[in-house]
Amino acid sequence: MKILAIDDSKMICSMLKNVLSGAGHDVTTAGDGKQAMELARATIFDLIVTDVNMPEINGIDLAMILRATDDYRNTPIIFLTTETKEELKSRGTEMEGTAWITKPFSPVTLLSLFDAVQKGS
Repeated sequence: MKILAIDDSKMICSMLKNVLSGAGHDVTTAGDGKQAMELARATIFDLIVTDVNMPEINGIDLAMILRATDDYRNTPIIFLTTETKEELKSRGTEMEGTAWITKPFSPVTLLSLFDAVQKGS
């Protein structure tokens, strides 16, 4: 799968890239929503994993913008965040988020989720 991983933490981006690349996925990382939008316009990704709280464009707004395009209307979007507030989870659900994972994350849990999403596509 071609995956776009977005997080303003370089450490989280690196972890995502290592875990997902190690599982055979093609991973591109972005440090914020604005950079992610530029990448998403240049390349079509099969799955997006994004932090919620980021500079420029946050993960919820990014999902809203992407969902408004034909290219990403049905693309799985996974929110990976420290946020546990039900209000934000509800907004993620409204944006048709595929899943919500709370940091810190287990690589095994993350890969299991990605496998489930891949089988469901």
